[in-house]
Amino acid sequence: MTISVWIGRGLTALFTLFMLGASVAPKLVGAKVARDAMVELGWDTRYIPMIGAMELTFVLMHLHPRISVLGALLMTALLGGGIAAQLRAGQPLFTHVLFGVYLGLMMWGGMWLRDPGLSNFLPFRSH
Repeated sequence: MTISVWIGRGLTALFTLFMLGASVAPKLVGAKVARDAMVELGWDTRYIPMIGAMELTFVLMHLHPRISVLGALLMTALLGGGIAAQLRAGQPLFTHVLFGVYLGLMMWGGMWLRDPGLSNFLPFRSH
């Protein structure tokens, strides 16, 4: 197994642990931090469990080899919605708005490094 596969697994593990611990769990247990964040963004708090369930589903799909690309695509869409909400609320660019981009790069980068099929499909070209 190559070093890039191990780095890819590490990125995937970091992405997964962050999503489960800092995003999914607070939403599914009804933590105050999740409610406060949604209110700050102008969202109705009744959507919190649904968003948490979608995040959990997409993370688990992303971890399953046969449907990992579909899970990553769905998670990318969800992250895009979060980016749009942060923009609309006037949040700081590098710490809030672009955080979804950072997560997406970590998720896709991990997949790209650990899956030769994906790296063949989406190659980096030097010219």
